[in-house]
Amino acid sequence: MSYFDWAILVITLAGIIFYGIYKSRTTRNLDGYFLSNREMPWYMVLFSVMGTQASAITFLSAPGQAYTDGMRFVQYYFGLPLAMIVVCISFVPIFRNAKFYTAYEFLEKRFDLKTRTLTSFLFLLQRGLSTGISIYAPAIILSSLLGWNIYWTNIFMGGLLIIYTALGGARSVAYTQQLQIVIIFASMFMAGYLVVKYLPEGVGFFDALKVGGAMGKTNVITTGIKPDGGFDWRDKYNLLSGIIGGFFLALSYFGTDQSQVGRYLTARSLRESRMGLLMNGLVKVPMQFLILLLGVLIFAFYQYHNAPLFFNQSEISKVHNSPYGDSLRSVQQAYDRVDEQKKELMQSLVVQKGDISAADKARLAAINYQRDSLRTVFKSIIAKPEVGGDSNDANYIFLRFVLDYLPKGLIGLLIAVIFISSWGSIAAALNSLASTTIVDIHKKFINKNMDEKADYAASRWYTVAWGIFCIIVAQFAYNLGNSLIEAVNILGSLFYGVILGVFLIAFFAKPVKGTAVFLSALLGECVVLTLFLLNEHNIIDLGFLWLNAVGAIVVFSLGWLLQLTFLNRKPFSARI
Repeated sequence: MSYFDWAILVITLAGIIFYGIYKSRTTRNLDGYFLSNREMPWYMVLFSVMGTQASAITFLSAPGQAYTDGMRFVQYYFGLPLAMIVVCISFVPIFRNAKFYTAYEFLEKRFDLKTRTLTSFLFLLQRGLSTGISIYAPAIILSSLLGWNIYWTNIFMGGLLIIYTALGGARSVAYTQQLQIVIIFASMFMAGYLVVKYLPEGVGFFDALKVGGAMGKTNVITTGIKPDGGFDWRDKYNLLSGIIGGFFLALSYFGTDQSQVGRYLTARSLRESRMGLLMNGLVKVPMQFLILLLGVLIFAFYQYHNAPLFFNQSEISKVHNSPYGDSLRSVQQAYDRVDEQKKELMQSLVVQKGDISAADKARLAAINYQRDSLRTVFKSIIAKPEVGGDSNDANYIFLRFVLDYLPKGLIGLLIAVIFISSWGSIAAALNSLASTTIVDIHKKFINKNMDEKADYAASRWYTVAWGIFCIIVAQFAYNLGNSLIEAVNILGSLFYGVILGVFLIAFFAKPVKGTAVFLSALLGECVVLTLFLLNEHNIIDLGFLWLNAVGAIVVFSLGWLLQLTFLNRKPFSARI
Protein backbone atom coordinates (compact mmCIF):
# COMPACT_ATOMS: atom_id res chain seq x y z
CA MET A 1 0.00 0.00 0.00
CA SER A 2 1.06 3.59 -0.55
CA TYR A 3 1.77 6.07 2.28
CA PHE A 4 -1.52 7.77 1.43
CA ASP A 5 -3.41 4.48 1.94
CA TRP A 6 -1.66 3.92 5.27
CA ALA A 7 -2.64 7.43 6.33
CA ILE A 8 -6.29 6.82 5.41
CA LEU A 9 -6.21 3.47 7.23
CA VAL A 10 -4.70 4.86 10.43
CA ILE A 11 -6.89 7.99 10.50
CA THR A 12 -10.09 5.99 9.93
CA LEU A 13 -9.28 3.41 12.60
CA ALA A 14 -8.12 6.03 15.12
CA GLY A 15 -11.25 8.08 14.51
CA ILE A 16 -13.49 5.07 15.13
CA ILE A 17 -11.65 4.13 18.32
CA PHE A 18 -11.69 7.63 19.85
CA TYR A 19 -15.32 8.13 18.87
CA GLY A 20 -16.27 4.86 20.54
CA ILE A 21 -14.34 5.63 23.72
CA TYR A 22 -15.81 9.15 23.82
CA LYS A 23 -19.37 7.81 23.52
CA SER A 24 -18.73 5.01 26.04
CA ARG A 25 -19.24 7.20 29.09
CA THR A 26 -21.84 5.48 31.22
CA THR A 27 -22.47 4.21 34.75
CA ARG A 28 -19.72 1.96 36.08
CA ASN A 29 -21.85 -1.10 36.81
CA LEU A 30 -23.16 -4.16 34.93
CA ASP A 31 -26.12 -2.24 33.52
CA GLY A 32 -23.83 0.40 32.05
CA TYR A 33 -20.95 -1.82 30.92
CA PHE A 34 -23.01 -4.57 29.30
CA LEU A 35 -26.37 -2.97 28.43
CA SER A 36 -25.56 0.74 28.01
CA ASN A 37 -28.14 1.57 30.71
CA ARG A 38 -30.87 0.20 28.38
CA GLU A 39 -31.39 3.52 26.61
CA MET A 40 -30.61 2.87 22.91
CA PRO A 41 -33.15 3.83 20.18
CA TRP A 42 -34.28 1.24 17.65
CA TYR A 43 -31.95 2.38 14.86
CA MET A 44 -28.96 2.01 17.19
CA VAL A 45 -30.19 -1.50 17.98
CA LEU A 46 -30.41 -2.17 14.24
CA PHE A 47 -26.86 -0.94 13.60
CA SER A 48 -25.56 -2.88 16.58
CA VAL A 49 -27.29 -6.12 15.55
CA MET A 50 -26.09 -5.78 11.96
CA GLY A 51 -22.61 -4.75 13.04
CA THR A 52 -22.34 -7.81 15.28
CA GLN A 53 -23.28 -10.05 12.35
CA ALA A 54 -21.16 -8.27 9.75
CA SER A 55 -17.64 -9.12 10.80
CA ALA A 56 -14.50 -8.96 8.71
CA ILE A 57 -15.37 -12.51 7.68
CA THR A 58 -18.48 -11.21 5.92
CA PHE A 59 -16.61 -8.72 3.75
CA LEU A 60 -13.39 -10.67 3.35
CA SER A 61 -14.77 -14.15 2.75
CA ALA A 62 -18.26 -13.75 1.25
CA PRO A 63 -17.06 -12.36 -2.13
CA GLY A 64 -14.61 -15.27 -2.31
CA GLN A 65 -17.43 -17.66 -1.47
CA ALA A 66 -19.42 -16.34 -4.46
CA TYR A 67 -16.31 -16.37 -6.69
CA THR A 68 -15.73 -20.08 -6.04
CA ASP A 69 -19.23 -21.44 -5.37
CA GLY A 70 -21.66 -18.87 -6.74
CA MET A 71 -24.37 -16.93 -4.93
CA ARG A 72 -26.29 -19.88 -3.53
CA PHE A 73 -24.89 -19.07 -0.08
CA VAL A 74 -27.53 -16.29 0.14
CA GLN A 75 -30.16 -19.03 0.68
CA TYR A 76 -28.57 -19.53 4.09
CA TYR A 77 -30.36 -16.31 5.15
CA PHE A 78 -33.81 -17.10 3.76
CA GLY A 79 -35.10 -18.30 7.13
CA LEU A 80 -33.93 -15.16 8.93
CA PRO A 81 -36.97 -12.84 8.41
CA LEU A 82 -39.33 -15.48 9.80
CA ALA A 83 -36.97 -16.08 12.72
CA MET A 84 -37.01 -12.36 13.53
CA ILE A 85 -40.80 -12.46 13.86
CA VAL A 86 -40.68 -15.45 16.23
CA VAL A 87 -37.90 -13.86 18.33
CA CYS A 88 -39.86 -10.60 18.63
CA ILE A 89 -43.01 -12.42 19.72
CA SER A 90 -41.59 -15.09 22.04
CA PHE A 91 -38.07 -14.22 23.19
CA VAL A 92 -37.72 -10.46 23.49
CA PRO A 93 -40.68 -9.75 25.85
CA ILE A 94 -39.53 -12.37 28.36
CA PHE A 95 -35.90 -11.18 28.42
CA ARG A 96 -36.82 -7.49 28.63
CA ASN A 97 -39.66 -7.64 31.12
CA ALA A 98 -37.59 -9.65 33.60
CA LYS A 99 -34.66 -7.19 33.29
CA PHE A 100 -32.20 -9.99 32.62
CA TYR A 101 -28.56 -9.32 31.78
CA THR A 102 -28.19 -12.60 29.86
CA ALA A 103 -30.60 -14.95 28.16
CA TYR A 104 -29.50 -17.82 30.40
CA GLU A 105 -30.77 -16.25 33.62
CA PHE A 106 -34.26 -17.14 32.42
CA LEU A 107 -33.34 -20.84 32.33
CA GLU A 108 -32.62 -20.99 36.06
CA LYS A 109 -35.94 -19.31 36.78
CA ARG A 110 -37.75 -21.74 34.45
CA PHE A 111 -35.75 -24.91 35.18
CA ASP A 112 -32.78 -25.01 37.55
CA LEU A 113 -29.18 -23.93 37.99
CA LYS A 114 -27.62 -26.92 36.23
CA THR A 115 -29.62 -26.28 33.04
CA ARG A 116 -28.67 -22.61 33.09
CA THR A 117 -25.01 -23.47 33.62
CA LEU A 118 -24.89 -26.12 30.88
CA THR A 119 -26.53 -23.83 28.31
CA SER A 120 -24.32 -20.88 29.16
CA PHE A 121 -21.27 -23.18 28.95
CA LEU A 122 -22.29 -24.33 25.46
CA PHE A 123 -22.66 -20.70 24.42
CA LEU A 124 -19.29 -19.73 25.90
CA LEU A 125 -17.55 -22.61 24.13
CA GLN A 126 -19.15 -21.91 20.75
CA ARG A 127 -18.80 -18.14 20.87
CA GLY A 128 -15.24 -18.28 22.18
CA LEU A 129 -14.14 -20.56 19.35
CA SER A 130 -15.92 -18.61 16.62
CA THR A 131 -14.56 -15.29 17.93
CA GLY A 132 -11.07 -16.72 17.64
CA ILE A 133 -11.73 -17.38 13.95
CA SER A 134 -13.06 -13.82 13.64
CA ILE A 135 -9.79 -12.46 15.04
CA TYR A 136 -7.89 -14.51 12.46
CA ALA A 137 -9.77 -12.78 9.59
CA PRO A 138 -8.34 -9.25 9.97
CA ALA A 139 -4.98 -10.76 10.93
CA ILE A 140 -4.88 -12.22 7.40
CA ILE A 141 -4.91 -8.68 6.02
CA LEU A 142 -2.09 -7.34 8.16
CA SER A 143 -0.08 -10.47 7.53
CA SER A 144 -0.49 -10.06 3.74
CA LEU A 145 0.19 -6.32 3.75
CA LEU A 146 3.23 -6.33 6.00
CA GLY A 147 4.58 -9.81 5.49
CA TRP A 148 4.23 -10.47 9.22
CA ASN A 149 4.08 -13.93 10.72
CA ILE A 150 0.38 -14.79 11.07
CA TYR A 151 0.79 -15.90 14.69
CA TRP A 152 2.31 -12.61 15.83
CA THR A 153 -0.32 -10.78 13.78
CA ASN A 154 -3.08 -12.62 15.67
CA ILE A 155 -1.54 -11.48 18.95
CA PHE A 156 -1.27 -7.87 17.75
CA MET A 157 -4.84 -7.73 16.42
CA GLY A 158 -6.28 -9.52 19.44
CA GLY A 159 -4.42 -7.22 21.82
CA LEU A 160 -5.87 -4.12 20.16
CA LEU A 161 -9.36 -5.59 20.36
CA ILE A 162 -8.98 -6.46 24.04
CA ILE A 163 -8.01 -2.88 24.90
CA TYR A 164 -10.79 -1.44 22.73
CA THR A 165 -13.51 -3.64 24.25
CA ALA A 166 -12.36 -3.53 27.87
CA LEU A 167 -12.30 0.29 27.81
CA GLY A 168 -15.57 0.85 26.00
CA GLY A 169 -18.15 -1.75 26.96
CA ALA A 170 -21.51 -2.11 25.20
CA ARG A 171 -22.04 1.61 24.63
CA SER A 172 -18.76 1.97 22.75
CA VAL A 173 -19.64 -1.08 20.65
CA ALA A 174 -23.09 0.29 19.74
CA TYR A 175 -21.93 3.77 18.72
CA THR A 176 -18.93 2.60 16.71
CA GLN A 177 -21.09 0.04 14.91
CA GLN A 178 -23.36 2.88 13.79
CA LEU A 179 -20.44 4.50 11.99
CA GLN A 180 -19.13 1.17 10.76
CA ILE A 181 -22.29 0.20 8.91
CA VAL A 182 -22.44 3.54 7.08
CA ILE A 183 -18.78 3.38 6.03
CA ILE A 184 -19.07 -0.29 5.08
CA PHE A 185 -22.05 0.19 2.76
CA ALA A 186 -20.49 3.20 1.06
CA SER A 187 -17.17 1.41 0.54
CA MET A 188 -18.66 -1.83 -0.78
CA PHE A 189 -20.81 0.07 -3.29
CA MET A 190 -17.73 1.96 -4.40
CA ALA A 191 -15.81 -1.30 -4.83
CA GLY A 192 -18.64 -2.75 -6.95
CA TYR A 193 -18.74 0.39 -9.07
CA LEU A 194 -14.99 0.20 -9.73
CA VAL A 195 -15.13 -3.49 -10.65
CA VAL A 196 -17.60 -2.65 -13.42
CA LYS A 197 -15.69 0.48 -14.43
CA TYR A 198 -12.50 -1.55 -14.94
CA LEU A 199 -14.18 -3.98 -17.33
CA PRO A 200 -13.21 -3.59 -21.02
CA GLU A 201 -14.89 -0.86 -23.05
CA GLY A 202 -18.31 -1.97 -24.17
CA VAL A 203 -18.74 -4.39 -21.27
CA GLY A 204 -21.15 -3.25 -18.58
CA PHE A 205 -22.81 -4.47 -15.43
CA PHE A 206 -25.33 -6.73 -17.15
CA ASP A 207 -22.66 -8.17 -19.44
CA ALA A 208 -20.65 -9.11 -16.38
CA LEU A 209 -23.72 -10.81 -14.92
CA LYS A 210 -24.15 -12.77 -18.16
CA VAL A 211 -20.57 -14.01 -17.91
CA GLY A 212 -21.04 -14.95 -14.27
CA GLY A 213 -24.36 -16.63 -15.08
CA ALA A 214 -22.81 -18.59 -17.95
CA MET A 215 -20.31 -20.05 -15.46
CA GLY A 216 -23.01 -20.85 -12.89
CA LYS A 217 -22.12 -18.10 -10.42
CA THR A 218 -25.55 -16.44 -10.27
CA ASN A 219 -27.17 -19.55 -8.80
CA VAL A 220 -29.21 -17.63 -6.24
CA ILE A 221 -31.90 -20.32 -6.02
CA THR A 222 -30.98 -24.01 -6.00
CA THR A 223 -33.44 -26.75 -5.12
CA GLY A 224 -31.06 -29.48 -3.98
CA ILE A 225 -32.88 -31.94 -6.22
CA LYS A 226 -30.53 -34.46 -7.86
CA PRO A 227 -30.89 -35.53 -11.52
CA ASP A 228 -32.43 -38.83 -10.41
CA GLY A 229 -35.16 -36.92 -8.56
CA GLY A 230 -33.84 -37.48 -5.03
CA PHE A 231 -32.86 -34.77 -2.57
CA ASP A 232 -29.18 -34.10 -1.98
CA TRP A 233 -28.92 -33.91 1.82
CA ARG A 234 -25.19 -33.23 1.61
CA ASP A 235 -25.80 -30.05 -0.44
CA LYS A 236 -24.96 -27.25 1.98
CA TYR A 237 -26.96 -24.42 0.44
CA ASN A 238 -30.33 -24.86 -1.22
CA LEU A 239 -33.84 -23.49 -0.83
CA LEU A 240 -35.02 -26.11 1.65
CA SER A 241 -31.92 -26.13 3.87
CA GLY A 242 -31.84 -22.33 3.80
CA ILE A 243 -35.46 -21.87 4.86
CA ILE A 244 -35.61 -24.68 7.44
CA GLY A 245 -32.01 -25.00 8.64
CA GLY A 246 -31.42 -21.27 8.28
CA PHE A 247 -34.58 -20.55 10.28
CA PHE A 248 -33.45 -22.72 13.20
CA LEU A 249 -29.94 -21.25 13.07
CA ALA A 250 -31.20 -17.64 12.98
CA LEU A 251 -33.75 -18.36 15.71
CA SER A 252 -31.01 -19.68 17.97
CA TYR A 253 -28.51 -16.97 17.06
CA PHE A 254 -30.86 -14.04 17.67
CA GLY A 255 -32.94 -15.66 20.38
CA THR A 256 -30.32 -17.38 22.55
CA ASP A 257 -26.82 -16.13 21.61
CA GLN A 258 -25.81 -13.51 24.17
CA SER A 259 -23.77 -11.61 21.55
CA GLN A 260 -27.12 -10.70 19.93
CA VAL A 261 -29.41 -10.80 22.96
CA GLY A 262 -27.11 -8.28 24.61
CA ARG A 263 -27.49 -5.95 21.63
CA TYR A 264 -31.28 -5.68 21.69
CA LEU A 265 -31.48 -5.60 25.48
CA THR A 266 -29.74 -2.20 25.25
CA ALA A 267 -32.93 -0.73 23.74
CA ARG A 268 -34.95 1.72 25.80
CA SER A 269 -38.24 -0.14 25.31
CA LEU A 270 -39.74 -3.40 24.08
CA ARG A 271 -40.97 -1.64 20.96
CA GLU A 272 -37.47 -0.33 20.16
CA SER A 273 -35.98 -3.83 20.54
CA ARG A 274 -38.57 -5.30 18.20
CA MET A 275 -38.16 -2.53 15.63
CA GLY A 276 -34.41 -3.04 15.48
CA LEU A 277 -34.73 -6.79 15.01
CA LEU A 278 -37.51 -6.62 12.42
CA MET A 279 -35.60 -4.07 10.37
CA ASN A 280 -32.58 -6.36 10.52
CA GLY A 281 -34.74 -9.15 9.09
CA LEU A 282 -35.67 -6.91 6.17
CA VAL A 283 -32.18 -5.56 5.47
CA LYS A 284 -29.90 -8.59 6.01
CA VAL A 285 -30.88 -10.69 2.97
CA PRO A 286 -30.47 -7.83 0.41
CA MET A 287 -27.22 -6.83 2.11
CA GLN A 288 -25.77 -10.34 1.84
CA PHE A 289 -27.04 -10.61 -1.74
CA LEU A 290 -25.11 -7.49 -2.73
CA ILE A 291 -21.91 -8.65 -1.03
CA LEU A 292 -22.10 -11.98 -2.85
CA LEU A 293 -22.92 -10.15 -6.09
CA LEU A 294 -19.62 -8.32 -5.68
CA GLY A 295 -17.89 -11.70 -5.76
CA VAL A 296 -19.64 -12.56 -9.03
CA LEU A 297 -18.54 -9.24 -10.55
CA ILE A 298 -14.95 -9.92 -9.50
CA PHE A 299 -15.20 -13.36 -11.12
CA ALA A 300 -16.39 -11.74 -14.36
CA PHE A 301 -13.61 -9.16 -14.07
CA TYR A 302 -10.97 -11.88 -13.97
CA GLN A 303 -12.41 -13.44 -17.11
CA TYR A 304 -11.24 -10.33 -18.97
CA HIS A 305 -8.01 -9.84 -17.00
CA ASN A 306 -5.18 -12.08 -15.89
CA ALA A 307 -6.15 -13.89 -12.71
CA PRO A 308 -3.56 -14.99 -10.15
CA LEU A 309 -2.72 -18.68 -10.06
CA PHE A 310 -3.27 -18.40 -6.32
CA PHE A 311 -4.73 -15.36 -4.55
CA ASN A 312 -2.60 -15.62 -1.41
CA GLN A 313 0.75 -14.27 -2.54
CA SER A 314 2.57 -15.36 0.61
CA GLU A 315 1.80 -19.02 -0.16
CA ILE A 316 3.24 -18.63 -3.67
CA SER A 317 6.42 -17.29 -2.06
CA LYS A 318 6.54 -20.33 0.22
CA VAL A 319 6.41 -22.71 -2.74
CA HIS A 320 8.91 -20.62 -4.68
CA ASN A 321 11.42 -20.99 -1.84
CA SER A 322 10.73 -24.70 -1.37
CA PRO A 323 12.06 -27.76 -3.26
CA TYR A 324 8.97 -27.39 -5.47
CA GLY A 325 10.03 -24.08 -7.03
CA ASP A 326 10.51 -25.70 -10.45
CA SER A 327 7.04 -27.27 -10.24
CA LEU A 328 5.60 -23.83 -9.47
CA ARG A 329 7.21 -22.32 -12.56
CA SER A 330 5.91 -25.17 -14.73
CA VAL A 331 2.35 -24.83 -13.42
CA GLN A 332 2.49 -21.03 -13.69
CA GLN A 333 3.58 -21.18 -17.35
CA ALA A 334 0.77 -23.59 -18.21
CA TYR A 335 -1.71 -21.42 -16.31
CA ASP A 336 -0.59 -18.27 -18.14
CA ARG A 337 -1.10 -19.97 -21.51
CA VAL A 338 -4.64 -20.99 -20.57
CA ASP A 339 -5.31 -17.52 -19.21
CA GLU A 340 -4.30 -15.97 -22.53
CA GLN A 341 -6.71 -18.29 -24.34
CA LYS A 342 -9.44 -17.14 -21.99
CA LYS A 343 -8.69 -13.46 -22.67
CA GLU A 344 -8.77 -14.01 -26.44
CA LEU A 345 -12.14 -15.73 -26.15
CA MET A 346 -13.53 -12.96 -23.96
CA GLN A 347 -12.36 -10.28 -26.41
CA SER A 348 -14.33 -11.99 -29.16
CA LEU A 349 -17.37 -12.06 -26.87
CA VAL A 350 -17.04 -8.32 -26.33
CA VAL A 351 -17.22 -7.75 -30.10
CA GLN A 352 -20.23 -10.05 -30.49
CA LYS A 353 -22.11 -8.58 -27.50
CA GLY A 354 -25.59 -9.91 -26.85
CA ASP A 355 -26.14 -13.21 -25.02
CA ILE A 356 -23.34 -15.74 -24.84
CA SER A 357 -23.98 -18.60 -27.25
CA ALA A 358 -24.04 -22.22 -26.08
CA ALA A 359 -20.84 -22.93 -28.03
CA ASP A 360 -19.01 -20.02 -26.37
CA LYS A 361 -20.31 -21.06 -22.96
CA ALA A 362 -18.87 -24.52 -23.54
CA ARG A 363 -15.50 -23.08 -24.66
CA LEU A 364 -15.35 -20.73 -21.68
CA ALA A 365 -16.32 -23.52 -19.29
CA ALA A 366 -13.59 -25.75 -20.75
CA ILE A 367 -10.96 -23.04 -20.31
CA ASN A 368 -12.05 -22.34 -16.73
CA TYR A 369 -11.93 -26.06 -16.04
CA GLN A 370 -8.32 -26.13 -17.22
CA ARG A 371 -7.48 -23.14 -15.03
CA ASP A 372 -9.16 -24.75 -12.02
CA SER A 373 -7.31 -28.00 -12.68
CA LEU A 374 -3.97 -26.19 -12.67
CA ARG A 375 -4.97 -24.38 -9.48
CA THR A 376 -5.76 -27.77 -7.95
CA VAL A 377 -2.31 -29.02 -8.90
CA PHE A 378 -0.75 -25.99 -7.26
CA LYS A 379 -2.88 -26.46 -4.13
CA SER A 380 -1.65 -30.04 -3.86
CA ILE A 381 1.92 -28.67 -3.87
CA ILE A 382 1.08 -26.16 -1.11
CA ALA A 383 -0.35 -28.95 1.03
CA LYS A 384 2.86 -31.01 0.90
CA PRO A 385 4.73 -31.32 4.23
CA GLU A 386 7.81 -29.60 2.82
CA VAL A 387 5.73 -26.47 2.15
CA GLY A 388 3.16 -26.66 4.96
CA GLY A 389 0.93 -23.95 3.49
CA ASP A 390 -2.76 -23.11 3.43
CA SER A 391 -4.31 -24.45 0.23
CA ASN A 392 -7.53 -22.43 0.52
CA ASP A 393 -7.32 -18.93 -0.98
CA ALA A 394 -11.05 -18.06 -1.04
CA ASN A 395 -10.52 -15.61 1.84
CA TYR A 396 -7.92 -13.68 -0.18
CA ILE A 397 -9.80 -13.14 -3.46
CA PHE A 398 -11.44 -9.83 -2.59
CA LEU A 399 -8.33 -8.60 -0.76
CA ARG A 400 -6.13 -9.42 -3.77
CA PHE A 401 -8.43 -7.46 -6.09
CA VAL A 402 -8.44 -4.48 -3.73
CA LEU A 403 -4.65 -4.37 -3.46
CA ASP A 404 -4.01 -4.88 -7.18
CA TYR A 405 -6.62 -2.65 -8.82
CA LEU A 406 -8.20 -0.08 -6.54
CA PRO A 407 -6.88 3.52 -6.57
CA LYS A 408 -4.77 5.01 -3.81
CA GLY A 409 -6.79 6.14 -0.83
CA LEU A 410 -9.67 3.76 -1.49
CA ILE A 411 -7.40 0.80 -0.76
CA GLY A 412 -6.71 2.19 2.70
CA LEU A 413 -10.40 2.93 3.25
CA LEU A 414 -11.53 -0.57 2.25
CA ILE A 415 -8.88 -2.20 4.42
CA ALA A 416 -10.09 0.03 7.26
CA VAL A 417 -13.66 -1.12 6.55
CA ILE A 418 -12.65 -4.74 6.98
CA PHE A 419 -10.84 -3.89 10.21
CA ILE A 420 -13.65 -1.88 11.77
CA SER A 421 -16.30 -4.44 10.82
CA SER A 422 -14.14 -6.99 12.59
CA TRP A 423 -13.69 -4.80 15.64
CA GLY A 424 -17.42 -4.20 16.00
CA SER A 425 -18.42 -7.86 15.82
CA ILE A 426 -15.51 -9.13 17.94
CA ALA A 427 -16.02 -6.43 20.56
CA ALA A 428 -19.69 -7.41 20.82
CA ALA A 429 -18.67 -11.07 21.14
CA LEU A 430 -16.10 -10.36 23.86
CA ASN A 431 -18.66 -8.21 25.65
CA SER A 432 -21.18 -11.07 25.57
CA LEU A 433 -18.59 -13.64 26.71
CA ALA A 434 -17.67 -11.44 29.66
CA SER A 435 -21.31 -10.75 30.59
CA THR A 436 -22.23 -14.44 30.51
CA THR A 437 -19.17 -15.39 32.56
CA ILE A 438 -19.69 -12.76 35.25
CA VAL A 439 -23.49 -13.15 35.51
CA ASP A 440 -23.98 -16.88 34.90
CA ILE A 441 -20.75 -18.31 36.33
CA HIS A 442 -18.83 -15.91 38.60
CA LYS A 443 -21.77 -14.48 40.57
CA LYS A 444 -23.33 -17.94 40.92
CA PHE A 445 -20.32 -20.05 41.89
CA ILE A 446 -17.35 -17.83 42.81
CA ASN A 447 -18.56 -14.67 44.55
CA LYS A 448 -22.26 -14.08 45.07
CA ASN A 449 -21.90 -10.87 47.08
CA MET A 450 -20.13 -8.40 44.80
CA ASP A 451 -20.91 -4.70 44.81
CA GLU A 452 -21.23 -2.58 41.65
CA LYS A 453 -17.58 -1.54 41.70
CA ALA A 454 -16.40 -5.15 41.95
CA ASP A 455 -18.84 -6.21 39.21
CA TYR A 456 -17.45 -3.57 36.88
CA ALA A 457 -13.80 -4.46 37.57
CA ALA A 458 -14.39 -8.20 37.21
CA SER A 459 -16.24 -7.64 33.92
CA ARG A 460 -13.22 -5.90 32.45
CA TRP A 461 -10.88 -8.66 33.60
CA TYR A 462 -13.13 -11.32 32.08
CA THR A 463 -13.12 -9.34 28.83
CA VAL A 464 -9.31 -9.52 28.87
CA ALA A 465 -9.32 -13.22 29.74
CA TRP A 466 -11.70 -14.13 26.92
CA GLY A 467 -9.69 -11.98 24.54
CA ILE A 468 -6.59 -14.02 25.37
CA PHE A 469 -8.52 -17.27 24.89
CA CYS A 470 -9.73 -16.11 21.46
CA ILE A 471 -6.19 -15.16 20.43
CA ILE A 472 -5.10 -18.71 21.28
CA VAL A 473 -7.96 -20.10 19.14
CA ALA A 474 -6.93 -17.79 16.28
CA GLN A 475 -3.50 -19.41 16.27
CA PHE A 476 -5.16 -22.69 15.26
CA ALA A 477 -7.50 -21.18 12.64
CA TYR A 478 -4.82 -21.48 9.95
CA ASN A 479 -5.62 -23.90 7.11
CA LEU A 480 -9.22 -24.62 8.13
CA GLY A 481 -10.08 -26.01 4.70
CA ASN A 482 -13.20 -23.81 4.37
CA SER A 483 -13.88 -20.19 3.65
CA LEU A 484 -13.95 -18.40 7.01
CA ILE A 485 -17.63 -17.48 6.66
CA GLU A 486 -18.45 -21.15 6.15
CA ALA A 487 -16.19 -22.31 8.99
CA VAL A 488 -17.87 -19.98 11.50
CA ASN A 489 -21.35 -21.13 10.48
CA ILE A 490 -20.38 -24.80 10.66
CA LEU A 491 -19.05 -24.25 14.17
CA GLY A 492 -22.22 -22.46 15.23
CA SER A 493 -24.38 -25.26 13.85
CA LEU A 494 -22.72 -27.74 16.22
CA PHE A 495 -24.21 -25.94 19.25
CA TYR A 496 -27.02 -23.61 18.20
CA GLY A 497 -29.67 -26.26 17.64
CA VAL A 498 -29.19 -27.80 21.09
CA ILE A 499 -29.25 -24.40 22.83
CA LEU A 500 -32.39 -23.47 20.89
CA GLY A 501 -34.05 -26.76 21.87
CA VAL A 502 -33.59 -25.89 25.56
CA PHE A 503 -35.27 -22.51 25.09
CA LEU A 504 -38.11 -23.99 23.01
CA ILE A 505 -38.90 -26.36 25.87
CA ALA A 506 -38.74 -23.43 28.29
CA PHE A 507 -41.28 -21.44 26.25
CA PHE A 508 -43.58 -24.11 24.81
CA ALA A 509 -43.36 -27.24 27.01
CA LYS A 510 -44.40 -26.21 30.50
CA PRO A 511 -44.68 -29.77 31.95
CA VAL A 512 -41.02 -30.52 31.15
CA LYS A 513 -38.75 -29.89 34.15
CA GLY A 514 -35.08 -29.19 34.66
CA THR A 515 -33.63 -32.70 34.87
CA ALA A 516 -35.38 -33.80 31.68
CA VAL A 517 -34.20 -30.81 29.64
CA PHE A 518 -30.67 -31.08 31.10
CA LEU A 519 -30.35 -34.71 30.04
CA SER A 520 -31.96 -34.06 26.66
CA ALA A 521 -29.44 -31.25 26.00
CA LEU A 522 -26.50 -33.54 26.80
CA LEU A 523 -27.87 -36.31 24.60
CA GLY A 524 -28.83 -33.88 21.85
CA GLU A 525 -25.30 -32.46 21.73
CA CYS A 526 -23.92 -36.00 21.45
CA VAL A 527 -26.31 -36.68 18.55
CA VAL A 528 -25.31 -33.50 16.70
CA LEU A 529 -21.57 -34.10 17.12
CA THR A 530 -21.97 -37.71 16.02
CA LEU A 531 -23.89 -36.73 12.88
CA PHE A 532 -21.26 -34.10 12.06
CA LEU A 533 -18.39 -36.60 12.38
CA LEU A 534 -20.25 -39.22 10.33
CA ASN A 535 -20.85 -36.62 7.63
CA GLU A 536 -17.20 -35.52 7.67
CA HIS A 537 -16.13 -39.13 7.10
CA ASN A 538 -18.70 -39.53 4.27
CA ILE A 539 -20.64 -42.19 6.16
CA ILE A 540 -23.86 -40.16 5.90
CA ASP A 541 -24.96 -37.27 3.69
CA LEU A 542 -26.09 -34.23 5.67
CA GLY A 543 -25.35 -30.55 5.05
CA PHE A 544 -24.31 -28.64 8.18
CA LEU A 545 -27.37 -26.32 8.17
CA TRP A 546 -29.57 -29.32 8.95
CA LEU A 547 -27.71 -29.84 12.23
CA ASN A 548 -29.50 -26.78 13.66
CA ALA A 549 -32.93 -28.27 13.02
CA VAL A 550 -31.83 -31.73 14.15
CA GLY A 551 -30.38 -30.41 17.43
CA ALA A 552 -33.49 -28.40 18.30
CA ILE A 553 -35.94 -31.18 17.40
CA VAL A 554 -33.95 -33.89 19.21
CA VAL A 555 -33.68 -31.85 22.43
CA PHE A 556 -37.35 -30.84 22.34
CA SER A 557 -38.53 -34.41 21.65
CA LEU A 558 -36.20 -36.06 24.16
CA GLY A 559 -37.18 -33.55 26.84
CA TRP A 560 -40.84 -34.50 26.47
CA LEU A 561 -40.04 -38.22 26.27
CA LEU A 562 -37.84 -38.27 29.36
CA GLN A 563 -40.35 -36.23 31.38
CA LEU A 564 -43.34 -38.36 30.41
CA THR A 565 -41.69 -41.77 30.76
CA PHE A 566 -38.90 -41.92 33.32
CA LEU A 567 -38.99 -38.71 35.35
CA ASN A 568 -42.77 -38.61 35.91
CA ARG A 569 -42.82 -42.02 37.55
CA LYS A 570 -43.55 -42.05 41.27
CA PRO A 571 -41.60 -44.33 43.60
CA PHE A 572 -43.25 -47.73 44.22
CA SER A 573 -43.90 -46.87 47.87
CA ALA A 574 -45.83 -43.77 46.80
CA ARG A 575 -48.15 -45.84 44.62
CA ILE A 576 -49.32 -48.31 47.26
